[in-house]
Amino acid sequence: MYNKVSTSVIDQLIKIVGIQNIILDEHLKDYAHDMTEDLNFPPEIVVKPENTYQISEILKLANKEKIPVTPMGARTGLSGGMLCVYGGIGLSTEKFNKILEIDTDNLQATVEPGVITQVLQNEVEKLGLYYPPDPSSKGSCFIGGNVAENAGGIHAVKYGTTKDFILNLEVVLPNGEIIRTGANTLKNSTGYHLTQLMVGSEGTLGIITQITVKLIPFPQYRLLLKANFVSSYDACKAVSQIFQAGINPSALEFMEKDAVDFGQKYLNLYIDDTQNLGGQLLIEVDGNYLDTLYQDIEKIYEVIHRFELVNEPLLADTHDKQEEIWKLRRCLGHAVKGTTIYKEEDTVVPRAKLPDLLNHVKMVGKKYGFQTVCYGHAGDGNLHVNIIQNDLDSKTWNEIIPNQAIPEIFEYTKKLNGTLSGEHGIGWVQKNYMPIMFSDTHLNLMKGIKKLFDPNLILNPGKIFNI
Repeated sequence: MYNKVSTSVIDQLIKIVGIQNIILDEHLKDYAHDMTEDLNFPPEIVVKPENTYQISEILKLANKEKIPVTPMGARTGLSGGMLCVYGGIGLSTEKFNKILEIDTDNLQATVEPGVITQVLQNEVEKLGLYYPPDPSSKGSCFIGGNVAENAGGIHAVKYGTTKDFILNLEVVLPNGEIIRTGANTLKNSTGYHLTQLMVGSEGTLGIITQITVKLIPFPQYRLLLKANFVSSYDACKAVSQIFQAGINPSALEFMEKDAVDFGQKYLNLYIDDTQNLGGQLLIEVDGNYLDTLYQDIEKIYEVIHRFELVNEPLLADTHDKQEEIWKLRRCLGHAVKGTTIYKEEDTVVPRAKLPDLLNHVKMVGKKYGFQTVCYGHAGDGNLHVNIIQNDLDSKTWNEIIPNQAIPEIFEYTKKLNGTLSGEHGIGWVQKNYMPIMFSDTHLNLMKGIKKLFDPNLILNPGKIFNI
C-alpha cells in the first residue's frame, strides 16, 4: 500500500528542511516509541521542520510518493498515537517551540505545537492568567500532542479538557494545503466546527502548526484535602456525593492502595502507611475567596466522614504541601511503567458509576488471574486501569487478556454508559476495540471523514481504526 523512503525522496527532504534537520542513523530508535507499553516501530527517516511552509512541502512530497507520515511531538502518549507502524517519515514538531503571542486584552495565547504545556502555564501565570489543561506529563508533553489527543488532567473536572480551550488552529492538510480551522473569537457559529474536529483526531486529518487558546484569570487560592478510605469502593462512592453536596472541586483524584504503593516506592518517599488503606481521594478546591473555600472544605469533611476512614483527612493549605501530595499522583504513570510490564486502559463512565466500574475491573482480574493497579480522575469518572503482567504466561498475556479480558471491561464500561477513552486517545493499542463502542454506520462515518481529508491515507495510518 505504501512506498519506501527512497534515496531520491531523502534528497528532496534534505532540500526542504536541511541536512541538519534529518535523522537517518541510530538515533531513529529514539523516535520509535512513546510511553505506551513496550511497543517499538522505528521510522525510516525523521524530519524536523522549522516552519509551516516546510511541513506543507513535506506533505506534498509524501502524498505524491504515497509515503506514510507520522506526526510526533514529545512522545509522551499512552495509546501509541505516534508510532510509525508502517515506517515512512516521522515528522517531529520539536522545533515548533515558540509562544507567539499572549494577548492579555482578549485573554488568549497563540503558540506553536512544540511548546511544553507547563512552559505555557508558567508564562501566562506571570501575567495573572491560567491555562488549566494539565496532564500528568505537563512538564514534558507538547501542547500539540494535547490537542491531538484532547488531553485532560487533574483540573479537567472543573475547567474542562483541551477542547474547551482551543479557539483556532493552523493546520497543514495531507495534500500540503494550509488552512485556519476557525476564528480567534469566543463564539463561532460559522459553518462546520473544523477546530473541534481536529481536536482529538490524533494527527490523522492534518498537522497542527499554530494553536490559539483561551485563557482565564488565575485563581488566587487553593486548598487540597487528602482522605484515606478503608474501602476503595467507598472512596469511589464518595465522589458523586461530594458533587451532590454542592461542591465543584477543581480536582478530584482517586488512587487505590496498590497505586499509592507503586508511587511511594518509585519516589522513595513513604508518606502514607498503606496497611489498612483501600483507596485515597485528593480533593482540591480553588477560587478567589479563602473563606468560601474553607466552607467548601467543611462540607467535604461532612461527606467523607460518612465512610470508614483510615485516619483523619489531611488538609494542605500551602503550595509546598500541595506539591508534595500532587507529586505522587503525577508520577504514577512513570511508576508503573518503570517497575513492571503492563497494559493500560483509559476507561471513563458517568462519575456515579465509578464504584461499579472498579468492582467489575477487579472481578475480571480475579477471573483471569491478573493484578490491576487503578487510579484516575475520579471527578470525571475516568479510571486508568493498569494490567500488570507479573508471572502470567505469554499466551495469557498476549492472547487471552487482549482478546477476552479487556473486551469484558470495555463491554461493561459501555453498559454503564461510558466509553473507551477519556483522554489518552485510541491510537494503535485501542483501535481493535472500537466496534465494541460503535456500530458499522458510526465507524463508516468516521472513516469517510478520514478519506475526505486524506484520500491516499498517508497521515498517521493505522490509528483509531483500520481502513
